[in-house]
Amino acid sequence: MSSKAKPETRTNRKPSDSAVRAEAQLRGASVRITDARVKVLAALLDAERAFSHQDVQEAFAEMDRVTLYRALDCLTDAGLAHKIAGDDRVFRYSAGAEHSSEPHHQHGHFKCTRCSKVFCLDSIAEAETLQNALQQSLGKGFRSHDIEFTIKGWCADCAH
Repeated sequence: MSSKAKPETRTNRKPSDSAVRAEAQLRGASVRITDARVKVLAALLDAERAFSHQDVQEAFAEMDRVTLYRALDCLTDAGLAHKIAGDDRVFRYSAGAEHSSEPHHQHGHFKCTRCSKVFCLDSIAEAETLQNALQQSLGKGFRSHDIEFTIKGWCADCAH
């Protein structure tokens, strides 16, 4: 992970816009606000792609691994982040507050086969459209609770 792709850490006393948004989202989800949760959620909100645990750990070296795992699990359970299972057996995390009204993660991803970066494809299909396609293909009575599809290729950086 290049230094420009790492989640940003801030040492000034004034909270960043993403930290303020993170706190508001935690409050809105009725989740206890901790420094670790705010830092991790703020980093995910600022990210242009999904981050692995290792990516976030490198950005917040001062944070204990267990604290980081607990923060990521809490954010995922609250619907503020989602966990993406990769075929490389590495979970990646992305901000998911826009999906908090939906019970589960309902969109696809693009994975670069060169650098392994994963990007959310929120605009490709609405969960309702995917649900309708499922019922048209398999018939009434089928209902998805989780939709995972991945398009593989090269990201803009690797395609050059």
